[in-house]
Amino acid sequence: MKGNIYEIIKKMKKALTAFVLILPGILVAFPIVILITGSVMDQYELKEYLNPIFTGASDFISWKLIPDYPSFANYGKLLFMTPQFFVLFWNSMRMTACILAGQLLVGVPAAWAFAVYKVKGSKILFAVYVILMLLPFQVTMLSSYLVLNRFSLLNTQQAVILPAVFSTFPIFLTYGGFRTIPSQLFEAARVDGGSERLIFFKIGLPLGKGGILSAMVLGFLEYWNMLEQPMAFLDDKELWPLSLYLPEITWGQAGFSFCASVIMLIPAVFVFIMGQDYLEQGIIYSGLKE
Repeated sequence: MKGNIYEIIKKMKKALTAFVLILPGILVAFPIVILITGSVMDQYELKEYLNPIFTGASDFISWKLIPDYPSFANYGKLLFMTPQFFVLFWNSMRMTACILAGQLLVGVPAAWAFAVYKVKGSKILFAVYVILMLLPFQVTMLSSYLVLNRFSLLNTQQAVILPAVFSTFPIFLTYGGFRTIPSQLFEAARVDGGSERLIFFKIGLPLGKGGILSAMVLGFLEYWNMLEQPMAFLDDKELWPLSLYLPEITWGQAGFSFCASVIMLIPAVFVFIMGQDYLEQGIIYSGLKE
């Protein structure tokens, strides 16, 4: 009898846990479902559902998860009749790729130096790095603007790429990955005659790739969706990333806006799914203490 009661309580706990976990998941996924559904609605059905927004009425909007008349006309218009969309799409790809490549070249060696080589003042310098990581863009925007203006880089994509390349956040995450490598491996490699460059490429990079890839995943998700930097430093619309194109779409093009948002979401979802395990490792590394 007691065993049956225990099993019932155990099943109830599992059901309650599942409910507590599934409910927030549904709430988070619901806007994505609306986005996908709206992208395949025709303009008349969208106008009917979103009429309170267009007319400024105080009524609530209505919505259907399955459209009455599905249409891919908005996707056709976006993919075959809107060349400026592709220009801004590739602007986003180019800037994001250049930023991540620059962070690999600059941030990974810096994180390696902080993690492996103990010199006087290195902990203080790393603490300064962490403090800089906590500063929002609004704090550094004016100083960045003045520096970029001095070097005649304003209204160029380099104005967005170069400051991001020297971001401290990827150094912080990559540092955590390198810190998990036992120092005895480095000592053994040095005793065997291995050079510092060989240790970095043969031991550091393979064993610390979790922190590096987590920094790349988070970096892609951040810079693919960046708004403030290009808005502050870029004037010409042909230089804009795709993230600045979406707010330019009017409410009269609701279906077109839904389609553009879905297409912009695809690379971010793909990168997140492919790098989910490394992202979890990066979160673990960031919580490790010295």
